[in-house]
Amino acid sequence: MERITDQPATADPLGHLLEVLDLRPVDGPGARGEDDVFEGDSVLGPAPRAYGGQVLAQAIVAAARTVPPGRLIHSLHGYFLREGSLEAPIGFAVERLRDGRSFSARRSHAMQFGRPILSMIASFQEDQPGFELTTPMPDDVPAPEDVPSALEELAGADDRARAFWAEQSAFDLRHVGGSLYLPRDPSAGEAPRTQLVWMRARRPIECDDQMLHRAMLAFACDQIMLEPALRAAGKSWQEVGGGKVPLASLDHAMWWHRDVRADEWLLYVQGAASAQGGRALGHARVYRTDGTLVASMGQEGMMRLPAA
Repeated sequence: MERITDQPATADPLGHLLEVLDLRPVDGPGARGEDDVFEGDSVLGPAPRAYGGQVLAQAIVAAARTVPPGRLIHSLHGYFLREGSLEAPIGFAVERLRDGRSFSARRSHAMQFGRPILSMIASFQEDQPGFELTTPMPDDVPAPEDVPSALEELAGADDRARAFWAEQSAFDLRHVGGSLYLPRDPSAGEAPRTQLVWMRARRPIECDDQMLHRAMLAFACDQIMLEPALRAAGKSWQEVGGGKVPLASLDHAMWWHRDVRADEWLLYVQGAASAQGGRALGHARVYRTDGTLVASMGQEGMMRLPAA
């Protein structure tokens, strides 16, 4: 088997991601109607392990393949149990927990080397009318075209993680007020614990499958969910990548409110609710450019700062 870590950087990161999300069915217990089994590979990421957002997105795709037509994911709760390896494919076993008149519930287990690396329960619902309520988007947010991209911020950088953000990420990220790719200037005063980030896929996605776009939103958000806590601590991704600040996702909860396209600009309005005990809790609301709220999410992660 070819080592994924030995593969050259792809010229089309988004195309590679779409291939990775197109899981392969596997002969197994599903033939007896007990569950459904799939398999997928990994994308290259900023760290030498399987990126958690990728595994989460693949678990969504696996579960979605087992629900009745017309039902879309509206919520998930998942736990990251172990690091995933880039050395081998990841298996996904889906349990069909319930199919009701409007809702379906599924549990997906991501497995590698005989051990679970992620466990997720997701709920799917038919499109139905109902009362409409939404939290408004913040006012006076700069347009994404007016915010520097990672490529502009990191021009000339040779660090592996920074090169990933600038060139090999499938998404274009633009942090309002500056990113965390480089160490923060200590003279800038107290660090905020909120942030605004524009994000979209690097090129148009020809597929209109709403389930795919929702899975890609889960993929994209994992890379920034703990940034508000990291920002409040005055730390950067360079320190995380250098091992000075161990950081890892522990669990993830997500709710989709309305249809979304991953290849259109989305604004992440983020905050850090708490940090204690070597853990930090981040939350976010995601808006379209017209101010429509499309998703909400929360994530707790391990964040261990060096002793002062």
